[in-house]
Amino acid sequence: MDNITNKELLVLIEQATAGDKQALETVVLSIQDLVFNLSLRMLGTFPDAEDASQDILLKVITHLSSFKQESSFSTWVFSIAVNHLKNYKKHVFAKYPLSFEFYGDDIVNGKIDDVPDLTQDVERSILAEELKYSCTNVLLQCLDPDSRCVFILGTMFKVDSRIAGDILGISPEAYRQRLSRVRKKVAGFLSEYCGEYGEGSCRCVDRVDYAIQNRRISPQHLDFASAKPIEGVAEVKAAMEEIDEYSQQFAFCQTYQSPEQIKKSIQDFLNGAAFSTVAGI
Repeated sequence: MDNITNKELLVLIEQATAGDKQALETVVLSIQDLVFNLSLRMLGTFPDAEDASQDILLKVITHLSSFKQESSFSTWVFSIAVNHLKNYKKHVFAKYPLSFEFYGDDIVNGKIDDVPDLTQDVERSILAEELKYSCTNVLLQCLDPDSRCVFILGTMFKVDSRIAGDILGISPEAYRQRLSRVRKKVAGFLSEYCGEYGEGSCRCVDRVDYAIQNRRISPQHLDFASAKPIEGVAEVKAAMEEIDEYSQQFAFCQTYQSPEQIKKSIQDFLNGAAFSTVAGI
């Protein structure tokens, strides 16, 4: 959490709940990357993740006085974020749900050779890289929200099964079993179809124009290419139990710095008239 020790963080939270606006901003900005990356994997696109992240961070602000230190702060934040995202209905894939069957059929039967060059002078290798990360992120939308959350907590954040079970309201053993099943399902799809992370015939560089035509990527808006990767965002560093052999196939689960707009929106809120109405702060 941005090099803030747990002891320092608890002091900042105490100061924030006592009305220290600067301490509150420091606390919220320390978790913005965690919240954004969870939102990005749960919702599939950068714009939806940005909107949801702002909602979640405002929830953290308005509920901060209810944090009782019965768990780590990051676990508390995860719980708020997970509950929000599992029920989030404003993102594009809530309106147009995906399935592994649809995704597989599109890979096999998509008319990629019938599309003209749509790269608009952007290097095809850059667009292929954008498609690779976009495709694998959107692939997670083929999972139901609960399974998606299990996969993200275990594969991306490597949350210990006891903590993940608490967040999701299930036992550690049930969480491990569900994580194993969903990782096997995602890995099986990648192995069958994907030439980047599996043994399939699909190659991103061959599908760039098709993806542009279908508005899956845009040469003018390369979200993944422009995002800055980071090593990790979660305070919980305990390694998830090794339960399968699929880790290499999930290399796409890297984390990114959250967009500057999220920081600006929080700062605008803290400096605006609405802040004075926030209960408990």
